[in-house]
Amino acid sequence: MELTVRAEMVASVHSIVAQVGDAVVAGDTLVILESMKMEIPVLAEADGKVGEISVQPGDVVREGDILVILL
Repeated sequence: MELTVRAEMVASVHSIVAQVGDAVVAGDTLVILESMKMEIPVLAEADGKVGEISVQPGDVVREGDILVILL
């Protein structure tokens, strides 16, 4: 089962915590976004393996943009 992790707001990508191939559990931080000088962690919603990271630090994302795909 594939799970798509999406941005919930307009923000810039501050850093990528997870790497492709990492095993993650629900609640693990995958990406850290920055909006209005606040850092917002994006968490895994379920257990899985990081299959793809669709953003890089410095990217600006909009609400609904794909950040990570978990397998």
